[in-house]
Amino acid sequence: MIRIYTQIEQGEAWLRRYRGGLPVFACVLGFTETCLIPGISAAGLTPEDRKYTACADAEFLYYGAAHQPKYPLPPLTAGASPVLISRAVVAALQLPVYLFNAGLPLIPSVPLIDLGGTTARCLSTGAAMEIATVKHLLEQGLRWGSQLSADISQGYLILSECVVGGTTTALALLTGLGIDAAGKVNSSHPVCNHLQKWDVVKAGLEKLHKFTDPLELVAAVGDPMQVVVAGMAIAASRRCGVLLAGGTQMLAVYALLQAIAQAYSLSWQPEAIVVGTTRWVAEDTTGATVDLALSLGKNSINQGKETPPLLATQLSFTDSRYPQLQAYEQGFVKEGVGAGAACIAAYLSQNWQQEQLLTAIESQLEELMNSLSH
Repeated sequence: MIRIYTQIEQGEAWLRRYRGGLPVFACVLGFTETCLIPGISAAGLTPEDRKYTACADAEFLYYGAAHQPKYPLPPLTAGASPVLISRAVVAALQLPVYLFNAGLPLIPSVPLIDLGGTTARCLSTGAAMEIATVKHLLEQGLRWGSQLSADISQGYLILSECVVGGTTTALALLTGLGIDAAGKVNSSHPVCNHLQKWDVVKAGLEKLHKFTDPLELVAAVGDPMQVVVAGMAIAASRRCGVLLAGGTQMLAVYALLQAIAQAYSLSWQPEAIVVGTTRWVAEDTTGATVDLALSLGKNSINQGKETPPLLATQLSFTDSRYPQLQAYEQGFVKEGVGAGAACIAAYLSQNWQQEQLLTAIESQLEELMNSLSH
């Protein structure tokens, strides 16, 4: 149920170590105005819908379908929100869930830890956030990574995200860090809109003059989630395993945490960290995720640094009776809110196979459809 695509020995050692363990599930919510560019993302039908996506996902992850949400899940071009996958596992395994607000325009009605961040302006401005905000968010990430990992003795920490437009800010961050990422990132579209993303990234990076500190790069073209998760992963890796939950966005976070650890002489444990996603991301023919993961070890700034193990759940929706789930097999949605990592956790903890996962996810969708029809 899990395939390892890069750093196979290190990935296998990580899986062996955490077999039977239960994770703590953290999700960092953020917002970038980049997502308001028409057509940039399919995570919400219109730019207006995309303002609510993170709030809706947070409420569904925490409460499930039975709860009357303040922000209902937004309509998508095709498919269903990946939060259905995460919720199915979180509910079945009764995982502790921590939701962090790194910078949202609207506040969901869930227990939320506010990190005192701000939303990011469009990365094309080259001035996405204030440097003081980015430094503050890094401190918060380090503090919470340390705090969450202090209570984990045998398990590991899942660090997931919800940032619409986040694969575009990821491309900007990776490129700024000297990684050849153009044409390799993923998106929620069935065919990745590489040219559109690249035009936006180029516009932002052209306004950024030489930087000496990776936090200046985040302030110029990043989003508030990236630096929080980087800080959390650095601090947590000293005490427990860390599963960075996502594809392109978490590879960017991995590259960023390497750069931050180097710039600020922070200790961290590379062997504690893996990146976990879905096979829809890892095997997306319109991106090059595996190639991207491998190129993290070749960039000009982190020369010779580690490439992370890239793992992916082999969950398939080919036999699902719901067209909303079958859409994933056509390349829609792919990943989000830690969906891939949740499936990896279900396998590690309960040895869940394809059938159990599919049944649990379909029953979440059923519940959601029933609640909408009433």
